[in-house]
Amino acid sequence: MAFRYAQEFTTTVVSCHPAELQTEGSNGKKEVLSGFQVVLEDTLLFPEGGGQPDDRGTISDIPVLRVTRRGEQADHFTQTPLDPGSQVLVQVDWERRFDHMQQHSGQHLITAVADHLFKLKTTSWELGRFRSVIELDSPSVTAEQVAAIEQSVNEKIRDQLPVNVQELSLDDPEVEQVRGRGLPDDHAGPIRVVTIKGIDSNMCRGTHVSNLSDLQVIKMLGTEKGKKNKTNLIFLAGNQMLKWMGRSHGTEKALTALLKCGAEDHVEAVKKLQNSTKLLQKNNLSLLRDLAVHIAHSLRNSPDWGGMVVLHRKEGDSEFMSIIANEIGSEETLLFLTVGDEKGAGLFLLAGPPVAVETLGPRVAEVLEGKGAGKKGHFQGKATKMSRRPEAQALLQDYISTQSTKE
Repeated sequence: MAFRYAQEFTTTVVSCHPAELQTEGSNGKKEVLSGFQVVLEDTLLFPEGGGQPDDRGTISDIPVLRVTRRGEQADHFTQTPLDPGSQVLVQVDWERRFDHMQQHSGQHLITAVADHLFKLKTTSWELGRFRSVIELDSPSVTAEQVAAIEQSVNEKIRDQLPVNVQELSLDDPEVEQVRGRGLPDDHAGPIRVVTIKGIDSNMCRGTHVSNLSDLQVIKMLGTEKGKKNKTNLIFLAGNQMLKWMGRSHGTEKALTALLKCGAEDHVEAVKKLQNSTKLLQKNNLSLLRDLAVHIAHSLRNSPDWGGMVVLHRKEGDSEFMSIIANEIGSEETLLFLTVGDEKGAGLFLLAGPPVAVETLGPRVAEVLEGKGAGKKGHFQGKATKMSRRPEAQALLQDYISTQSTKE
């Protein structure tokens, strides 16, 4: 039990070899880190597996970026080499470890209770940073079932039931009574069994609390549709629950300040805002349509009409531009319309002679670093660089000049 809660201990480096680690950078792209794979005589750090992420920590103040399992051996990835034979101090990131212990023991408890109460079998689970998910082998789970499971698991937490860990040999008769989904292909040595007194015994290599009281509380956040004929049960345990409550309270305070009402009136206040916004959007759309018709007639009657007509507005959408183009309805004049931020992203529409539009549309999209499509004398799309509109206009003007020369 003491070792389960140990946060540091001294051991010996067995080997250290150059290695690479594929990781995800802050920009979401894959990165490859060069470093070393370190094997220790023994370790406190848990290697990833069984739905539980690996531990983080340090070896003599050198950060460990990943811990993986290879048979009975744990490989520690560091970016600094360590001398084989040297004694080192291993320290675990306790906040991360204890969170994993709470979520993993919570999963065992929920799985056992869901099975006992409703014969809902667990097929897999995932321990997450902000919530954990248990996949149940059922196409649906009712809100009443979720509430009953939540009530039962919290009663057992209040009963302060012990959680024991023992190792059994593969041929031990007790193994037959232990729940599990089979052993890894590279398993060697005794079988580790985690038992919640009177509730559940399960083959597991993960980290766990020594008593259910250390879970503090479990909160079910509800269910989501899972894979085919499966249901995902979302839960929080212990410190994750406290952090979630803190975030929720912070959000509630912020909404109270913004909406100028108490938390019990937040939903109604947001509904009123949504209805007002929809009405404003409807009125705004109607005004934009009227404006589009007016602009189209103004352009059509302008003394500058002919050749090419260019128009940009910050406000507007694809429908706004289409109304202008359709109202003008000319296949003789090239119409270049844009809406959006002049220096950012936006929308564009090119209308006019079908042959010209078919030729110029993709080139305009390329200049504006966007994408688009078109048919029957209309080509429209999205642009990421509206600041390059002058270049697009120059491209169109060159085409018109060239065509005029040919004529």
